[in-house]
Amino acid sequence: MTHPTAPEAPKPPGLPTIDVNEYGGKKEGERQTMNRRLFMQLLVFDVPAGQAPDFVAAEAAKELLARKIQGVVYADTMSPRGVGLLTWSEDPAHFVTSVRPIFATEHLKNVALRPSFGMLGRTYSLGHEPELEHALLQRSVQNVLNPELAWHVWYPLRRTGSFAKLEPQEQGGILREHATIGMAYGQQNLAHDIRLACHGIDAEDNEFIIGLVGRDLHPLSHLVQTMRKTRQTSEFIAKMGPFFVGHVTHRSA
Repeated sequence: MTHPTAPEAPKPPGLPTIDVNEYGGKKEGERQTMNRRLFMQLLVFDVPAGQAPDFVAAEAAKELLARKIQGVVYADTMSPRGVGLLTWSEDPAHFVTSVRPIFATEHLKNVALRPSFGMLGRTYSLGHEPELEHALLQRSVQNVLNPELAWHVWYPLRRTGSFAKLEPQEQGGILREHATIGMAYGQQNLAHDIRLACHGIDAEDNEFIIGLVGRDLHPLSHLVQTMRKTRQTSEFIAKMGPFFVGHVTHRSA
């Protein structure tokens, strides 16, 4: 059944035009544009005494496979009873309709969620991606599902309001410094990143969520340390963390 397209309402005078599209670089002479993005959610929970955390993690992975949900299950490096669950979808309702019911099953119904470690964000473009669809919908998934990258570090951050007041040219220079360092770690296969925006959908009013993935944990820590010297981090970051340090135990693709 098809539905007629609603007629476009006239724009009241004086109001700005709102554009929610994502933009990339030019491809075949045309600038890429897309109104799609991927949402990713991290849930962290503690397994009660009397249950083995590794067993519960395995049961969570079985639920993902049975329900055909793509995801990653982590052992929480900082908490012996902690488990992390990362899932994703283009439709954010997926986390309510498909992921949420997992926590009503026999082995997960008594776990204690850690709300302060819950993270939800969306992929976004920088405006010059050569393959926009890959950047928005595939790159992050490929990174977290890569079997060679077992260490994952996730954290939210919020910039100061003063960054938003800078001229675009100055902002660009600050961001390029940050990006150059990240690309250097990526080219040497030391660390790969996932960048998500979370404006208005984060309980602590954070703006971005960062995921760092790698074969070894030390380079991920080294990258965060190196970034502390950049102008963005040293002058314009108001808050970072909490940091979730996960070691992958199961993947569901």
